[in-house]
Amino acid sequence: MNATPNATPNATTPAPSFRTEKDSMGEMHVPDWALWGASTQRAVDNFPVSGRGIPPELVHAFGQLKAACARVNQSLGQLPPDLAKPIAQAADEVAQGQHDRHFVVDVFQTGSGTSSNMNANEVIANRVSQLANQPIGSKKPAHPNDHINMGQSSNDTFPTAMHVAAAVALTNQLKPALTTLQKDLADKAARWDHHVKIGRTHLMDATPIRVGQVFAGYASQVAHALARTDHAIDSLAELAIGGTAVGTGINTHAEFGQRVAAELKSRTGVPFREADNHPEAQAAKDGFVQAHASLKTVAVSLSKIANDIRWLGSGPRCGLFELALPATQPGSSIMPGKVNPVICESVIQVAARVIANDTAITYGGFGGVGSILELNVAMPVMADAMMESIKLLTAASQILVDKLLTGLQVNAERCEQLIDQSLMMCTSLAPVIGYDQAAALAKKAFAENKTIRQVALADKLLDETQLNELLNPDTMTRPAQT
Repeated sequence: MNATPNATPNATTPAPSFRTEKDSMGEMHVPDWALWGASTQRAVDNFPVSGRGIPPELVHAFGQLKAACARVNQSLGQLPPDLAKPIAQAADEVAQGQHDRHFVVDVFQTGSGTSSNMNANEVIANRVSQLANQPIGSKKPAHPNDHINMGQSSNDTFPTAMHVAAAVALTNQLKPALTTLQKDLADKAARWDHHVKIGRTHLMDATPIRVGQVFAGYASQVAHALARTDHAIDSLAELAIGGTAVGTGINTHAEFGQRVAAELKSRTGVPFREADNHPEAQAAKDGFVQAHASLKTVAVSLSKIANDIRWLGSGPRCGLFELALPATQPGSSIMPGKVNPVICESVIQVAARVIANDTAITYGGFGGVGSILELNVAMPVMADAMMESIKLLTAASQILVDKLLTGLQVNAERCEQLIDQSLMMCTSLAPVIGYDQAAALAKKAFAENKTIRQVALADKLLDETQLNELLNPDTMTRPAQT
């Protein structure tokens, strides 16, 4: 949204109207309708990079933060009530998404996020002017720096806002989606526990395993994913606010950071707290890197589940086909009747993107790249990558349930057929006939294209009753009772 006064309108579009605003570097032309000001417009002109702004969740977090700051400054006697109230009202409107179109700075901007912080300050200040029936751009009755940004610096507001945005999204979006996924997998584990299938290691036949055990393993992965999400939220709950420029707290009240964190906790329900050490919170983004590392692990878990189901549903005639995947769309433009595991493929691609985002966040937090001396200067791209990962993982978890697991079925007959054919059924005979003889039995069965049962009976290695007991697939999936 690069609004330049020299843009040439087409024949049917009226020429845009502009007002003149000033910042510390001089005058800038700003569209008349825009709530942003000179500093924001300067950033719009400086960063025509991707054509997309910071994530809307981050914009809303800035609204939450600026409202909390106004209320705390009032409570500390720093801001009069007749100014704090409209500032908080305007900031709440930002938090509710009412002014998203006025946040126009490209995500690839100054690494401290100063441009986006000033974007928030100017939008809120101009909205306060509207509420007071003053011209926008007049900086009356509220000044972007003196009042909206009171007791703050971009160097502590942007890291605070990115933590708030991510922690709130994890709490309200990803955790509910993972909880639903975990419950669905656990339910299938219980309902399908009587089905036994052949296990596979190294993509080769192994000993039997119950389908319920397989899905209980998936449910456990997602339970761990939920725990990892909680760890991520805890890492993000520590806020930099109160450190101002370099973590020393210059130009702010000593209680400001603690009170703002408490206000944000009250507003969001997330247990935010002031950073134990402000220089660390601003000079490094280790907690943010750690939080996304947890999300990378969640992505790895989802990719494992999706890929396993894709393999187990392969076929239907020439693959494993122990699971029947729901048909969601035609799978080929040339092969009629083909249906592909598209939901699994979508989730696996999500995992690939999240892992790539983790690289960007790790690099952004890396010393000498993003974290340099008293400030991290790669925060916008880190925040963007984090919010995309949360959005993608949430959607992937939801479609796994809605589009895949809901219609998933066990092919019991196919499971039984493959168990009977497996040469690894000889494993349960090894304690009785010995490893070497069991291995010879498997080789002979393979060479003669027979089952373990058929060869063992023909060679009279065991009587039929004992053989039936040892080759019971369900018994083979349970520890021996002593």
